[in-house]
Amino acid sequence: MTKYPCLVLDHDDTVVQSEKTIGYPYFCHILSQFRPGKTISLHDYVAGCHNLGFASMCRAYWQFTEQELIDEYNGWTEYIRTHIPDPFPGIRDVILRQKAADGMICVVSHSAIENISRDYMTHFGVLPDAIYGWDLPEHQRKPSPYPLLDIMERYGFSAQELLVIDDLKLAHTMARAAGVEIGFAAWSKEEFPELSTEMTQLCDYTFHSTKELETFLFE
Repeated sequence: MTKYPCLVLDHDDTVVQSEKTIGYPYFCHILSQFRPGKTISLHDYVAGCHNLGFASMCRAYWQFTEQELIDEYNGWTEYIRTHIPDPFPGIRDVILRQKAADGMICVVSHSAIENISRDYMTHFGVLPDAIYGWDLPEHQRKPSPYPLLDIMERYGFSAQELLVIDDLKLAHTMARAAGVEIGFAAWSKEEFPELSTEMTQLCDYTFHSTKELETFLFE
């Protein structure tokens, strides 16, 4: 039996380890192409995504145009097809136990449906029940509460039957707006203590390992 009928998972750096190995290196490449001579540290990249979200960070820090954001995304979709991130140890057990208990897995992420589906089938052999990703119009993406509200309306859940698991502050904004509890995936932010402290203070729960999350959900 699972404690929450619907588990709402982020993807990058909650389920898969993509920030340091894929997301950040690719963005450094894009930045060198779009803004020659400009650089960003991993810490500032993570903080920007945490506080603003990726697209807003690009607009605020480097004045990316809407066409540049489209070009960046098109390049990213090609890049990610040949770069598959590894899952965090233990997250497979969480996902498969949730499914085995007849619970739902919904993904709310700034990744695209294509690569989220690919990662799930590659690593877990199952697909999420629903995916709300970058493919949505921007006003419906996280931190908008739209994904959670749509999940509740479509599948008949109350807010108390959902639990969001995420590593960034935008998810907290989304969850609070929808009246849904949120757990911080602290296992992905060990190198960023200031962000971890903030999220621990903001979120309803903090999980330092995927095993802690598994125990909380099922035991």
